[in-house]
Amino acid sequence: MVIKRKRTGAGVKKINFNSHGLIPAIAQHATDGTVLMMAWMNEEALKLTLEKGEMVFWSRSREELWHKGATSGNYLKVESWSPDCDFDCLLFKVLPQGNGVACHTGAKSCFFDWENVSTAKK
Repeated sequence: MVIKRKRTGAGVKKINFNSHGLIPAIAQHATDGTVLMMAWMNEEALKLTLEKGEMVFWSRSREELWHKGATSGNYLKVESWSPDCDFDCLLFKVLPQGNGVACHTGAKSCFFDWENVSTAKK
């Protein structure tokens, strides 16, 4: 499967991996815009993601590639992707597969524990 990018001419070669060879990758629901998760990618994870059309990350704690959904069935199918303006962060628009859960806690999104800033003490 070939994943087409919205922006043309950027190319994978311009991606700025950090000093550890990693880049943050944000997965956003392609239809409702919910930010599902953020994880890290190395060059191989990015290559595999683009080849498979499903999110593959680099697990810093396990120091291995992590094909999201391989054990749970909750794959993230890639619809499109784009680097940010500095090429040091990636945004993937995805369609959750399986039961639609992206977080290991069982939540749809890893971002669910919101704090209301307007009620914070000043």
